[in-house]
Amino acid sequence: MAIGTLSLLTMVRFESGSFNGLPPPRSPKLSPHSHISLTKPSWVVRTESNVKKKRRKNPDPLCVVCEGSGRVDCHQCRGKGRTNQVHLEMLPKGEWPKWCRTCGGSGLGYCSRCLGTGEYRYIMGFHFMNRDDDKSQENKS
Repeated sequence: MAIGTLSLLTMVRFESGSFNGLPPPRSPKLSPHSHISLTKPSWVVRTESNVKKKRRKNPDPLCVVCEGSGRVDCHQCRGKGRTNQVHLEMLPKGEWPKWCRTCGGSGLGYCSRCLGTGEYRYIMGFHFMNRDDDKSQENKS
């Protein structure tokens, strides 16, 4: 197997062209029964032409909290991305940041009103009715 691979490599070198004026290396004689089968690994490469791009539609009407972006400042780090010395714009010299675990250091979180879509949504929640309203609903049914 090693001799067959070596001879294959020398044959490839011989076919590749000139050797800067040097004679090509000698290749050992191949026997007519030597058979080399090399399996090549296959790779699937996904290029831009294979990927469908969805164009993000502009939200209409815009969310009143995030103004259509779908993202707001992280509540844990106040949009800084780090949890130490949040009140300072920059960290003191020699101090390393402790990245926020809530936002992953980006300083952004999903808007709680539109849930990251950027579109206007009404306030979600439970609407508790008075007892009088409840009785009037039963009478209508």
